[in-house]
Amino acid sequence: MSEVTEVKEEVVAKVEEAKTAVAETVQEVKAEVAEKVENVKAEAAEKAEEVKEAVREKAEAAQESMADYKDELEASLKQGPPTSDPVWARFEELLESKEAIPVKIDSVVKGGVIAFVDGVRGFIPASKAAASHVDDLETLKGTETEAVVITAEKNGKKLVLSVRDALKKKEKAERAAALAECVEGAVMEGTVDSLTDYGAFVKLAGGVSGLLHVSQISHERVAKPSDVLNKGDKITVKIIAVKDGKISLSKKALEEAPARKERAPRADRPERENREGREGRDGERRPRERREKEEVFNYKETGKATTSLGDILNNIKLN
Repeated sequence: MSEVTEVKEEVVAKVEEAKTAVAETVQEVKAEVAEKVENVKAEAAEKAEEVKEAVREKAEAAQESMADYKDELEASLKQGPPTSDPVWARFEELLESKEAIPVKIDSVVKGGVIAFVDGVRGFIPASKAAASHVDDLETLKGTETEAVVITAEKNGKKLVLSVRDALKKKEKAERAAALAECVEGAVMEGTVDSLTDYGAFVKLAGGVSGLLHVSQISHERVAKPSDVLNKGDKITVKIIAVKDGKISLSKKALEEAPARKERAPRADRPERENREGREGRDGERRPRERREKEEVFNYKETGKATTSLGDILNNIKLN
């Protein structure tokens, strides 16, 4: 076989190898961009929900004023609750600290429910009676929960409580504690909570959720998460990033990467030894993981990845 033919074959092989490398890089870039876009979407959706909740609470608060509670608050005067300084001093402290206290819903009245604290009749507006809106307040009667003091007026004997504020505060504390356990590199058990085209949301311990991006499911290419995962599946994942309360997960990080397919040597010529950038000094092919760490791809999302024939030929020396 002529040397020209040999050079042509080597050029073709290098072109194919370059195409493969470019294709892999493009796929990695696409996956990274898609993940960033979806994270932005998720944050926007979360903010939208917070805004909706705030608007709804303000709308309910606008409908409920102290004038609306007049009958219920005046009932405190008729009942003659304790007016000793220590009792109301404690309520004032609780108003300042927002410390949650245990309460039991005693009865349902117009516009809310009643709970007694140290013998004092406390009113809980309907919008503050639970973590979320309750259509039938009668379902709360007799239940034990926690509440915080939001109004404490000794002279007017007005004590107003909020169960919602207490539960929101508790939920926030529990989430913060759960997030503290989610550190980069930790391996955790989780349950697939929902599936999307770009990945799966996995619920971890403490009710915290993380995103398992489609590119992190397997070393093999996965077109759609639903092809390999189902809602409710129990899986083991590794935390690969935690930022601004968002958790990124990986399943393939816990699996051994498949061996790179080796080309069969040509029968009509000896195998080349010590190819630059591919083999070590001892002639052994370097592991794929080591090569990937040594190779650095610099790219821009708006750029184009190309390999010219001239660049390839420049690296080939003719004997």
